[in-house]
Amino acid sequence: MRAGYGGRMNVRDWRWSCDSLVALAGATDSGATIFAKNSDRPAWECQPLCDVPRVEHGGDAWVQCTYIRVRQARVTYRVIGSRPYWGWGFEHGVNEHGVAIGNHTVFTKEPVAPSGLTGMDLVRLGLERAQTASEAVQVMAELLATYGQGGSGFADKDWPYHNSFLVADAREAYVWETSGAHWALRRVRDVASVSNHLTIGSDWDELGPDTLSYAVSQGWWPEETSERFDFARAYRDTTMAPEVISSGRYARTCRLLESARTGVRASDVRNWMRDHYGRKDPQSGLSPADPEYFSVCMHADPVGTTTASVVAELAPDPRQTVVWVCMGAPCSGIYLPLFLDVPIPEALTRGSAEYSDDSAWWRSHRLLELVQQSWESRLPIVRAAFDPLEEALASQISELKAASREEREALVQAAAEEALEVLADLVRRLS
Repeated sequence: MRAGYGGRMNVRDWRWSCDSLVALAGATDSGATIFAKNSDRPAWECQPLCDVPRVEHGGDAWVQCTYIRVRQARVTYRVIGSRPYWGWGFEHGVNEHGVAIGNHTVFTKEPVAPSGLTGMDLVRLGLERAQTASEAVQVMAELLATYGQGGSGFADKDWPYHNSFLVADAREAYVWETSGAHWALRRVRDVASVSNHLTIGSDWDELGPDTLSYAVSQGWWPEETSERFDFARAYRDTTMAPEVISSGRYARTCRLLESARTGVRASDVRNWMRDHYGRKDPQSGLSPADPEYFSVCMHADPVGTTTASVVAELAPDPRQTVVWVCMGAPCSGIYLPLFLDVPIPEALTRGSAEYSDDSAWWRSHRLLELVQQSWESRLPIVRAAFDPLEEALASQISELKAASREEREALVQAAAEEALEVLADLVRRLS
């Protein structure tokens, strides 16, 4: 059963989950906006990084997205994006101007089109075409109105879905939630979290052109009422998948943000994205009826497994923005720093449908498989190996922000090489 076509999905058909959060500059200890996302996808779906260069295009150019072609922009910007191997679009990414975007599956009462732009396509298009977060929302809204959203979000399953987005830069952030071509926008005041359900109620700052009238025409909202329109109450569908899948994760990230509202640190956020509600074993005998079965660092296939993660420190000067990337599940992985003006290490960009030893993603996936055999005994071994390296890299960041491009590139390459050596040693020890 496809999302948006009616009926309740069986547990074996669930395949969706993502969590994002943002803390604006006034809520962080460094004065940079911190954006983070865990991309939860099928456990076997390789998600390498993609380094898209800045390009000037002709005035009559088109670009082939996952399913449809759209008019190309005259200039597209450099983007570091995380891409499921089979698609064109990105689960999340950061561009040369320090704009960050991530998407999330949401369920609404409106049918999903069988073809169109996927949520991942919209992420990539927004990043390639926008210099600020507000411009990115405008770009994506115009594309949504022109081309619509739709088409399966999976390589092996005909399952399109609606999307929500978290969009941020060094100065501002927005939660943008969509249903077909209808949408609601809320500006982030200090901190915000997004999961796999509509969260914008009557606190919206802007609505799509016919979002209210469409809800009225469908009988989802009364025609005559003095009450301010509630987007989530009108559009949200809870018959397609249980609320339990996203309710616990959303509450957890909200609590974590609230606990550090005026001093959020990037190191805090990296740990939050590894969170299993404080446990080593993410499920520890829990059943899918328990919200804690579905953790921020997800291990609940077929609902989803965290297959990539990002924590970006978005600075007013994009050259000082740090993009921390993790290949695979962050609980058993390491975040490596990237900069917007240096290349991505090649091993982080490799990966396809089949296992490859030269792919950092596939090697990280193999380590997770070994850890899953005994969470209690093996996860501490992994963290004892990776944590000191990650902390050492973090301690160098302030100095590197003032360093030359060549010095930053040397650190990025050396960090990736050392991390891959540690990864290879862990796989040998645990095999």
